[in-house]
Amino acid sequence: MKRKFLCGILALSLSLSLLTGCSSSQDSADASAGDEYQTIELVMAVNGTDNQIDSLVANKFADLVEEASGGNVTIAVFPNDQLAGGNSTKGVEMIAVGGVDLAAYASCVMQVIDTQLSVATIPWCFDSYEDARNAIDNGGGDYYAKRLAEKGITYLGSFHNGFRQITNSKHEVSAPEDVAGLKIRVPGNDIYMGVFRTLGADPTALNWSECFTALQQGTIDGQENGVSITDSSKMYEVQEYLTMWNYSYENDLFVANTEIWESLEENTRELLQEKALEACEWGRDHLEAEESQLVEGFREKGMQVKELSAEELQAFKDAVADTRQGFIDSYGEEACSAFGIE
Repeated sequence: MKRKFLCGILALSLSLSLLTGCSSSQDSADASAGDEYQTIELVMAVNGTDNQIDSLVANKFADLVEEASGGNVTIAVFPNDQLAGGNSTKGVEMIAVGGVDLAAYASCVMQVIDTQLSVATIPWCFDSYEDARNAIDNGGGDYYAKRLAEKGITYLGSFHNGFRQITNSKHEVSAPEDVAGLKIRVPGNDIYMGVFRTLGADPTALNWSECFTALQQGTIDGQENGVSITDSSKMYEVQEYLTMWNYSYENDLFVANTEIWESLEENTRELLQEKALEACEWGRDHLEAEESQLVEGFREKGMQVKELSAEELQAFKDAVADTRQGFIDSYGEEACSAFGIE
């Protein structure tokens, strides 16, 4: 009996010793990982609200970086362009001059510093999210990097903001003539303005932060945006009609101020680049996976959702064909070939 008791004590002691050894080993590994990186906090600005895709990607990035660096490198994320007073144009200027370290902005917003950055928003460039991924990852991203470098900005990656759809409070949109006369909020982008003018609408450039109130008050009739943003902004509360037409692809550019980027230690830059790409891929997958569910949710909330047939969609493409070609000519061969735009 005494022998069994002593054996039990020895077994328990050995187990505790092994557990303690594992804990110490893990703690040492975490400390070792942290020791590899400088201790620094970087500031990242995004335009969207807490639950929009740019904020989600930024926060995912922050989590990945903090974990991989053992807590040495942290990212403070500021949504809603808080640091720029809600003004996205000012926010882009801040990343260019080093007012913030990192940022993620839609290419249609980034075009305030270089109009060429919005080339991929030309109507109906891509048939699917897979097409958009391939185009950006096999030439388009290099083009972004080249153009941004000239502005003192380093390109780290890209993620979906979504194919842009149209909502309004007046009537169903199923043909080009249905758009005529609608007052539609668009970003201050020549492509979006040009498409809606061609269709006979009254496009209005308006800060996104002002859009919901303007729709609620009837100052404008509708807006165009991706499904994810349409949902997170609760457009279903002020818009009755949604048409799925995928007329323009929009992506967010994940960037850093070049001077600040180059001041970081090399291993920190490598870590940030790796985790930026990982966060971008996570964001792409997340947006694609949730889109069909969100559309069904719109129906459940009372929105009338119109999904265009191939013939109906072709009518829109035909209506803006000349305008589209004009944009292709304007952006030029280098820009369009980088994304496979014909």
